[in-house]
Amino acid sequence: MNNNFNIDNFIRDFQSSCHKVTKKTFNKNELITSYIKNRNQFCILIAGNADLVRYDLNGNRTIIEHFSKNDIFGEVFYSVTTNNELIVEAREKCEVLIYLYDDIHNKCRNNCKFHQILSESLPELILSKVTKLNTRVELLTKRSTRDKLLGYFSLLSTKTLSKTLFLPFSLTDLADYLSVDRSAMMRELKLLKDDGFIEKNGNTITLLYK
Repeated sequence: MNNNFNIDNFIRDFQSSCHKVTKKTFNKNELITSYIKNRNQFCILIAGNADLVRYDLNGNRTIIEHFSKNDIFGEVFYSVTTNNELIVEAREKCEVLIYLYDDIHNKCRNNCKFHQILSESLPELILSKVTKLNTRVELLTKRSTRDKLLGYFSLLSTKTLSKTLFLPFSLTDLADYLSVDRSAMMRELKLLKDDGFIEKNGNTITLLYK
């Protein structure tokens, strides 16, 4: 990975330098995009939180990915092979940069230098996404609800460098994200608290184990 790559500088240049990028604002619970209807979008979340959600034919809901500031997403990263639609929903007010992937090789004007910057930076953006996806796969392969919860808490702790964590989900959404039964997860959270592994106050979790 290029240690000189700065995602904030990249996004600033992305907004100001290229005429083909669109900035849109979405309110809480609003649909940002559908992966079946739009097959050529490349998006960067510049403010807020959002979820990539799948509903199966029985209406069951699964959170595939959670996106926060500077995360990339879009239809170009997924090969949709089923009729189960993938949608991105805003969890709060969000600002999103939207770009058509085909425009990477089509300059918006003759003197636009940003397309070269985008082409050079794209591997860094994709590498960051692959790393997050691998982390999620590792989390989902844990066998028990307890292991999934503790694994997720450890990931948040590592990311924030703190033993006190704020869950970015409601408990219902957390169960959907971990692909576990909500009732079983609630019982396990109580056991973790009773066993002295965690303290819980609303959506704030404090880890008590090393």
